[in-house]
Parts: sequence; structure tokens; C-alpha cells
Amino acid sequence: MNAINKTQKLQTAQSTRELLQEIRNHLAGQAVGSTRDQELMEMVVQVLFCSQAKRHGLAGMTEINPRSDLRDWYRETWQTVSGLIPGIEILSKPLVVDSETLNYLHRMLHDIELVDAKDDFVGDVFETFYGNESRGQEGQFFTPRNATELLIEMIDPKPGENIIDPACGAGGFLATAARYMERYGADPSITADHLYGVDKDFKLASLSSLRLGLQLLRKTQIVCADSLSWKDMNGNRPEIADLEGKFDVVLTNPPFGSRIIAATSAVQSSFELGHKWTWDGHQRKFEIGKLAAANVPPQVLFMERSVRLLRPGGRMGVVVPESLISSSSYRHVIAWLFAHGDVEAVVGMPESLFKTSGKGGTHTKTALLVFKKATEETVQRHNTIFMAEVKYCGKDSRGRHTRLDELPTVGENWKKKSGPRRNNRLGFEVRINDLRDFVLAPRYYDPIPLKMLSDLRKTHDLVRVSDLVSEGFLEITTGHEVGAAEYGSGKVPFVRTSDISSWEIKIDPKHGVSDETYARLAKKQDVQEGDILMVRDGTYLVGQVALITSHDKRIVYQSHILKIRIKKKHAQLNPYLLLAILSSVPVQRQIQSKKFTQDIIDSLGSRVIELVLPIPRDERVRAKVTSTVRKSINDRVEARELARESKLLVAPVKSSMEEELDL
Repeated sequence: MNAINKTQKLQTAQSTRELLQEIRNHLAGQAVGSTRDQELMEMVVQVLFCSQAKRHGLAGMTEINPRSDLRDWYRETWQTVSGLIPGIEILSKPLVVDSETLNYLHRMLHDIELVDAKDDFVGDVFETFYGNESRGQEGQFFTPRNATELLIEMIDPKPGENIIDPACGAGGFLATAARYMERYGADPSITADHLYGVDKDFKLASLSSLRLGLQLLRKTQIVCADSLSWKDMNGNRPEIADLEGKFDVVLTNPPFGSRIIAATSAVQSSFELGHKWTWDGHQRKFEIGKLAAANVPPQVLFMERSVRLLRPGGRMGVVVPESLISSSSYRHVIAWLFAHGDVEAVVGMPESLFKTSGKGGTHTKTALLVFKKATEETVQRHNTIFMAEVKYCGKDSRGRHTRLDELPTVGENWKKKSGPRRNNRLGFEVRINDLRDFVLAPRYYDPIPLKMLSDLRKTHDLVRVSDLVSEGFLEITTGHEVGAAEYGSGKVPFVRTSDISSWEIKIDPKHGVSDETYARLAKKQDVQEGDILMVRDGTYLVGQVALITSHDKRIVYQSHILKIRIKKKHAQLNPYLLLAILSSVPVQRQIQSKKFTQDIIDSLGSRVIELVLPIPRDERVRAKVTSTVRKSINDRVEARELARESKLLVAPVKSSMEEELDL
């Protein structure tokens, strides 16, 4: 492949990962000397950084003589790079690669741009050769370049400020911060003296050191250690720990995941957020307990470590899972954060941000959080928080690049925070006093649903579901789980979230349950004609509703579904009208803003009672909606029953044969 073809390939490839995967597959099959991913990665890194050194005109670089053996040039260049940036482990290794493989790597990599690349190429190299899944099991994925740029732009680090990433990975945040400050005239030698990184993965720490060293032409202060326990590979306390409380800026994407054991019980107990916290209803605040909490996830401990690293007045930019800023389990974490400073901004990210391919990466919904630590002299605290909710981040759910990227718009709106700004999902302010239950998820405060409801005030009564429940008009209950062993045990429909669509319930679900299971749950579920089923938990189906007809009463529905019943006569509401109202744009937009992501599953939870229903005041409108919905439901049921009857007329079968054929 010549240089032109390779350039065309880079332009047409969905991501650099495709190129790297092709390189890995080629090396694994044809490289002479080793097929181990670790050694193959070192080959790629050495060739990549030699090319980068030449590209940026480092001192001592000679031109490539096309008539000479490439190995001589690369070995000489690698020695030069090693001399410029001493002390990095990977630089001490000689370049060992056969001529044919080196020629291939040269063709594929010598035009790659690392510093100003759209993607985090170094992070992609590590994930390709070490495996995305292995990092995923540790709860850490490398932050995409546009997200690091947005967070750094919002933090606005200044030349000469001490900056640290306590979970630096391949150095993406630090490299981007250095490039950001260089635009404002920062001296690379000074910048290198003020950049610090910590990662417990030795290879990543070395890779980060090399990356920053070549960018700044200086050895940077990256150490391999655990920043939670403050222990290095030899079990000693690293010198960087003595700088706690002295950093101007913390930039990090720490590992997160509820199943990850981030620290020993002794280390966890050294953190305030490693303890159990209880809510004091009288004093309206959380109180720390003496006992340690059970298995505190790493994102909680890293939040405290990051704040502790800051000097008074220092700023923190951190990537957090949405569950940390929305779940009732972590309300004490948000309260702790407010006790130590100001949350200045929260930007919700789409679930596709950390996807790297159809199977690679994670769908975990995250957010970017900007925090400023309080000082002893702080008197005036911020009374508003800048928020935004991003739908499009430049990649789709399979990790492929797209043109739709709203992150730059959020950055522009952030810059206008002290002046006039459009009040939409890409930039709005929430008053601290308007926060509910310590929830910081931006979509919860989406201004559009409120605007929609406000526009309906003249023609509609705006009624809260909570009021209808407390006054006895509505009853809301949940279903039950029967267990996978029950699936297919009988012909009673077990209604799951995927069985509810367009006001209809599938009457022939694949996972039928037995008559015994139905008899056990029928009284508890008490399904009646006129009840409404609503999807409470899921991904894209949350908020879908369906009406129970006379043909649907003999069912069992799962726990991820809510049953809503008009319990007593209401002057304005009936099941058909309520079904339409719940499906209306103003209500569905509220539902989207009130569903939170727990790991990778969205849930409306108990927030269903917060919904505000726009009920038309005009009786004629209500009557027309009721009539239209009733006709739509009846027509669908009739068509559905006729289809079932037709199938039976074609080939009547006994029930035993029906079960055998799964009809």
C-alpha cells in the first residue's frame, strides 16, 4: 500500500481502530520473532514515535534514505529519542523487528499525526493490542478526544498551574491539556514540570510518559502507583502523594463499576466516602458513620481523592457515570461534594460516547463534571449550575464516526455563561435551590418540558400524577419476575417490556408461563380491563404504554412494567384519554428527562409520580380524543383476533401440538 492509498484508507475508515486492527492482524500472522500482543504493541509504538519525532523535527533527526535499510534509520532514531527523554522504561528496549515487518509498519504509520489527531491514537493502540475487554473489566475506558477537549476548555488550565490525572491511562487528558496551554504560549519545558500522572498499570504509565515526553521533549512526572492507596509497585509511598492538596487542576476519567473492588477495607476506611452515611431528617443533612460501607465503587473513592488533591480554589474536571449523580444510593456523595466547594457545570453525554465498535467499549451513560474547591475565605458561593445534555457526540452506537457532534456547541455556550444564551438542552442554568434530592443529571432539569407545559396553561389543566395518587384517583403498582425457568412452561402470556408497543400488548409472547404461576400471581397483579401498562425500565422503551382489553386480562406482567389504574371516577379522566395523555409529546418528553441510567439500564423508577398531565379543559376535545382512542384500540383488537382465528381455521391443532410447535 503506497502513501496515497494509505491516506485514502485513513480518510474512509470509520475510525483509527479499524486501521490498527488490520495492523494487529497482519503482525500476528506475519511478524517474525513474536506474535505476543505486548511485543507487537511495542513494535508499533517504537515505529509510531520514531515517525512522530521526525514529523516534528526533533534535534538530531536524519532524513530517511529510501535506498538504505529502514532498520538502520529507525534504530538510530530510536536511540536519539531515548537520549532526549531519559528514564522511560519502554525507551530502554532496542527496536527488534524484521525488515519486511518494518517496511509494512513504516507504510502504515509514518504519516500518522498524534498531537492534533481527531482520535486518541495512543489510547487506541493500547486498547487494540491489550484488548478493550481487559480494560473494561477494570471499569476504565479511554476518553474520546472531543470529550477531553471540552472538559479542558471548561477548566481552562493556565501555564504554570500544577495539573494531575490520578488515573491517567495512556495520558490523553494530560496530552490534551499540554496542547491547550501551548496555544496560549506556554513554554513546553515549564509545562512538563507541572504535569503529573498516576496509573497502576505499568505499561500505561510508560506509554503515557513516552507520549508526553515526545510532545514536550521533556521527561514528565508520570508514576506507576495506586492513587487510592498511595502505594507504588514496591509497596512504597510515591513522592507525588506528598503534593496532595497542592494541585491547581485535576483532570481524570477514573475507573467505575459497582462490582469492582477498588481498595482494601483499610484503604477504604481512610476515605470519608468509604463509610456509611445516614440522612438526618431533622437537620436536613447527611451524617458520616463509624462503620465502613460495603464495597464502595471506585468512582466514589476517586471523587474524594480528586478533591483532596486540589488546593483551595483549585478546579476539577472529571468523567462520572450518570448513576453517581442521579441514584439515591449516592446522594451523600453529592452532598459531600457541595460541602467542599461548588459544582460549576454538569454535561450529560450520550451512551455512544465510549463505544468503540459494535461489541467494544461500553454503553454506560456518563457526564462531565466541573468542580471548584472552596477556600477558607469563600463567602459568596455559586447559586447556579451550568448544565447541558448532549445527544450526538460524533460517533454512533457502534463507535463509527458521524458528522453530528454537539460538544463544540456546549463549549460555546459555556463561554457565554455570564452573558445572554439560548436556554436549550445544550446550555441552561439550574439554581442550586431548585435541585431535587441531590440529583445532578442534566436531563432531569431539561427546560423544554417545562416550556411545553407552560405553553398549555391557557387550554389545559396541569395535574401532577402524585396529586391524583394521593387523592385516590390513580393507583400505580408493579409486576413480578417469574424467573427464566418458568419461560415456556405454559401458554399464559408473560408480558415483558418488549411486548408493549403502540398501545398494544402482544398476546402470543414467546415466554408463556404455566397456569400454576398465573394462579399464584393473579390476585397480586389484579389485572382488569381498562388498566394501563407502562414500561418503567429498559433502554428505548421506557414510557411505552398499552391498554388492557377484555382479551388481555389473563396475563402476568414483569416487574419492569407499571400498572396504572383509574381507581375512582374522575371528572375529566378515563382510561382512553389517560392513554393518549401519557403518550403525548409533553408527557413523553418529561419521561425522557426523568429516566436515569443505572449502569446501562434506564429507569423511570418512582419518578413517575412527578409527571404533570396536561388535561384538555374543553369537554369536546376530551370526548373526541376518547372516541378516537377507543376506536383505534377496538380496531386493533378486532384485527388481532381475526388473525388468530384465521390461523386456527387454516389448520386446527390440539393444544399439545400447539405447545410442541410453539404456536
